[in-house]
Amino acid sequence: MIKVLKRTWIPLLILIVVVIGGFTVSRIRTFFGSDGILVTPKVFANDPEPYDPKVVRYEISGSGSYANINYLDLEAKPQRTDRAPLPWSITLETTAPSAAPNILAQGDGDSITCRIIVDDEVKDERTTTGMHPLTYCFVKSA
Repeated sequence: MIKVLKRTWIPLLILIVVVIGGFTVSRIRTFFGSDGILVTPKVFANDPEPYDPKVVRYEISGSGSYANINYLDLEAKPQRTDRAPLPWSITLETTAPSAAPNILAQGDGDSITCRIIVDDEVKDERTTTGMHPLTYCFVKSA
């Protein structure tokens, strides 16, 4: 009997400590963490009606015949349009709570203008003059 205890007292002690620790943790969780775990839906994009959709319109105009245009779509992915005839515009729509519209254009004329319109309100407009002018418009939060 003593030989068996000499070999097994450490594993038995570890087992007893683990059982007591597990019991203590389960009691603490039932006492302090008695509320259930909140489960929220993961996908809100499939809602039947979009909430307050934002309509963003990019516009480029100028004295030249074309412009090279770089802009961010409403998912913040860069897009490029080379030699776009002027005037140029694109309309994008999103149901995201906010957007950061950004556009950059370089023309072949003497002046170029960019404009960002969000929900029929001009948020940013810039005009640049000179040889092959470059302009940009940026809205921090739309």
